[in-house]
Amino acid sequence: MAKVLATEIRSGNLIEWEKRVWRVLKAYHVHVGGRGGAFMQVEMKDIESGTKNNVRIRTEEKIERAYVEPREMQYLYHDGDNFVFMDKNNFEQLHLSAEFLEGQAEYLLPNTDILVNFHNERPIGVTLPPSVVLTVAETEPNLKGATATGSYKPAKTETGLTVMVPPFVVEGEKIKVNTDNGEYMERA
Repeated sequence: MAKVLATEIRSGNLIEWEKRVWRVLKAYHVHVGGRGGAFMQVEMKDIESGTKNNVRIRTEEKIERAYVEPREMQYLYHDGDNFVFMDKNNFEQLHLSAEFLEGQAEYLLPNTDILVNFHNERPIGVTLPPSVVLTVAETEPNLKGATATGSYKPAKTETGLTVMVPPFVVEGEKIKVNTDNGEYMERA
């Protein structure tokens, strides 16, 4: 097991906290100027019991990463409440529930390669690529003369994810989305 700085915690990571293994759902770096310094606000879920917890961890604190065995898998398709993945080494299929993926399902497109993390031969988390390319399914029409200013509009992607995009992005266009925070990066 390895210790990492609190600032290195990312969504999907598995950490040991209070003698339990937790999956990080969200991690935000918070700096309160002049009052006590910076910390990480971490929302996490216990992989055994399913309970959620919000904790503040000082940025200089070291956190124990849980030992996991990552296996390279390919997302195949969505089947009712389950998402089906195939192990690229032995071609076995693995069914994971939408609840298990918790917010990560909206970044999955068929034939996407991902890492499924196993702890004691049990799937406990998914590591997505840093970014994915999604097609805009619906958004407000393009405004004539709109430039890349500070204004953004909502756009729904083919997977159902809603992303705030610049006004020049139109339906049918492919965009690159950051899987850590769900933000628009650029046109693809």
